[in-house]
Amino acid sequence: MKNILIIFLVVFVIVALNSVFTVDERELALRFRFGEVIQTDYEPGLHFKVPFVNNAEKYPKQILTINNPQELFLTLEKKNLYVDFFIKWKINDVQQYYRATGGDELVAAQRLLETVKDGIRAEFAKRTVVEVVSEERREIMADMLERTAENAITLGIELIDVRVKKIELSDDVSESVYNRMRQERARFASELRAQGSETAARIKAEADRTVTVTLANAYRDSEIIRGEGDARQTEIYAAAYQKDSEFYSFTRSMEAYKKSIGTGNDILVLDAKGDFFRYLNQSTIPE
Repeated sequence: MKNILIIFLVVFVIVALNSVFTVDERELALRFRFGEVIQTDYEPGLHFKVPFVNNAEKYPKQILTINNPQELFLTLEKKNLYVDFFIKWKINDVQQYYRATGGDELVAAQRLLETVKDGIRAEFAKRTVVEVVSEERREIMADMLERTAENAITLGIELIDVRVKKIELSDDVSESVYNRMRQERARFASELRAQGSETAARIKAEADRTVTVTLANAYRDSEIIRGEGDARQTEIYAAAYQKDSEFYSFTRSMEAYKKSIGTGNDILVLDAKGDFFRYLNQSTIPE
């Protein structure tokens, strides 16, 4: 009798455990009857089912991530690019998700990954390397996301985001890009040197013109001053001559003596009766 009671309790516990299931806030649940989906809209909490007739399967409700390693894509110029990207997704329609993937997360992730890669491949094939690695990459991913999200719906999946982590050039593309960059830098440097030479020539020409104009103005001013000095000198000489012509002649003779006699080892031989010695021969200086 005791053994029968134990067996009854064990069977009761097994039946009771197979009659209930819990759904977490982070889970979605399906209830089956002999493999057929009969209910999907389960709220978090404790739920009941017919044991051995019904079974329940639970799937993650939170956002999931697929990290894809380097994948090779071709651009419009048939250049190879290695792209690292990740995918953010979640189950949107749990019944459709089960029908499309059998409820296998690995199958769903692989099918979604192939869909995303096809979208990226199509967008890259329409653009050049420069467009892919530039700011247009955001536009590329936006276009791809919009197209791929429609395909993801058929899997019962909501595609939330696709982001590129890194883009690397293949060896042949790298060499081509580096050569083009070197040529572009060389062309830019040549333009800068040409502009520098042009600016230097313009500055030098301006400086030469300024020097020429300055010297011409200085020469003009000096000639004007010299002319004014000569005119003033002439006026002074004329005034002095008009006041006392004899004294004027005497003064000019003294200036001539001063400039001609007593300069170093020079020897001056003159006629004593000439005009040069006329004032020296006089006994008195004119008053």
